[in-house]
Amino acid sequence: MPETPVTRVQDTADVAADATLGEGSSVWHLAQVREGAVLGRNCVIGRGAYVGSGVVMGDNCKVQNYALVYEPAKLDDGVFVGPAAVFTNDHFPRAITPDGELKSAHDWEPVGVTVGRGASIGARAVCVAPVTIGAWALVAAGSTVIRDVPDYALVAGVPARRIGWVGRAGVPLIERGGGLWECPESGENYRQVDESLAPAETT
Repeated sequence: MPETPVTRVQDTADVAADATLGEGSSVWHLAQVREGAVLGRNCVIGRGAYVGSGVVMGDNCKVQNYALVYEPAKLDDGVFVGPAAVFTNDHFPRAITPDGELKSAHDWEPVGVTVGRGASIGARAVCVAPVTIGAWALVAAGSTVIRDVPDYALVAGVPARRIGWVGRAGVPLIERGGGLWECPESGENYRQVDESLAPAETT
């Protein structure tokens, strides 16, 4: 029988008692996983990373060192969050009320970032909630995302704009004409219709 993957939590990590860690997941030094967070199987939470209360991740996600994933973010299977990336959760952040009182958790309604299957968020990128990052999309390092990102889109800049397309291998696609795009690594073909892309065999 195959061995059950071992779940590892380093001694210096802070994992809430009611957080759920899937089989084979790892939480590394100085990382924090808050109350009610749910991690799927084989997830990796890097050094100093933060996973907020009630955040939900699928299987095989990677949250790299010092990334901040604030609640109520939702990550599908296979999402990569690069070092020091930030997912915000407040439309109009304030520390105090108009009366000058310190705001409490009941004084605002958090909004989350949603990330589709296989998508990647580059180092130090900022995703401003409530944006949705499409499946297999790639957000370039240092970008600020303030609008939804289509599936397979390659976006970059401040604010982030689409500068190309990527396939499931994560490599920029090559345009072949007639709305067709090809992955130079896998040979997969994709078809573009307006501002959306999908594998050619499904269109």
